[in-house]
Amino acid sequence: MYTSLSSDVVEYCNKCIDHFQTYANSIDAVQLVDGSCAQIFSYCSSLSDRLQEVHTLMSKENFRFYIKVRTALDVQARVIHDELYSVYGDQAPGLSTVERWSKLFREGREELEDDARSGRPISETTPQNIEQIRLLIDDDPYLTIEEIQEETGFSYGTIQRILTTHLNLRKITARYVPKELTDLQRAERVRICKENLEKIQQGTWRLCDIITGDESWFRPKQLGRKSSHAAWIRRGDPPPTVVRQNRPSYGTRGIKFHHDNGKPHVHNNVLAYLESEGLTVVPHPPNSPDLSPCDFWLFDLIKENLPDQSDSQSLHDAVISFMNSLSNEEYKKTFEKWIERMQLCIDNQGDYFEHLMK
Repeated sequence: MYTSLSSDVVEYCNKCIDHFQTYANSIDAVQLVDGSCAQIFSYCSSLSDRLQEVHTLMSKENFRFYIKVRTALDVQARVIHDELYSVYGDQAPGLSTVERWSKLFREGREELEDDARSGRPISETTPQNIEQIRLLIDDDPYLTIEEIQEETGFSYGTIQRILTTHLNLRKITARYVPKELTDLQRAERVRICKENLEKIQQGTWRLCDIITGDESWFRPKQLGRKSSHAAWIRRGDPPPTVVRQNRPSYGTRGIKFHHDNGKPHVHNNVLAYLESEGLTVVPHPPNSPDLSPCDFWLFDLIKENLPDQSDSQSLHDAVISFMNSLSNEEYKKTFEKWIERMQLCIDNQGDYFEHLMK
């Protein structure tokens, strides 16, 4: 109740501040902005900052207490971060913040509060303050507002206004790529996509005959989601990339089997068995999860909709139940997207293309 109310008030105050700043900057502020406007501006700014400070302070102390207890139990900072993120999502402190506080507690720190600073947080959107935050983001676009606040001493509301209004930034999750492609790999992606598309378009292969599959890790507790890689970017710019750290029935004669080039899939014994069963293997380019329906659609969809489970058996049952709940139309649309993606790969000279998709 308090959190919702304070957030609404902060948003309203920030809008008031922006309107007054626009008005004051567009005319002779000394002559035309009277005392009452100046008082309202000051009050809104103070109330916005104070409410946000109280809300942020409560969250900080709760998070730091948890970090302190888990650190005392000899739990590693990355594990603590994953635990917090699994519950609080993007509201949880960043990994660097957890690591810093875990280190402080291991060294004997007892206090949960920030070290005292002289004066109240700076709440001015001056050119110098804007430039300071811009340089911080240029150096590390994955910083959270909390981390910028600790670095600069600015108020939460000031940082938020500078990021969104003055720097025109928004936070977006980085897109994963398996590795940086070489020219040879890009050419191979184009060649295979052209060959596959030609067979489908000529009717040599029918989509209803293609079975696609892959593997992924599913855990009872959903940890380490992609949004932990959220970064500040300018509006309209593509998301940054993060290189992934590895990892009708008439018999089988007409079936086309599509999977990636994982070692279990391309082992000689596996290929020999598939051939003996009359299964045609659909070629798949190396390092191309963006061309695998399981990777670009199914796995993320399951994980986004899968609640925490108590054990591996309930996890298995929940995954199967969710997959069975998807309509045939959803699967059909995914194969149509697969064809669209192969064409995009060709048009983009074999490079990754997901940032070009609408």
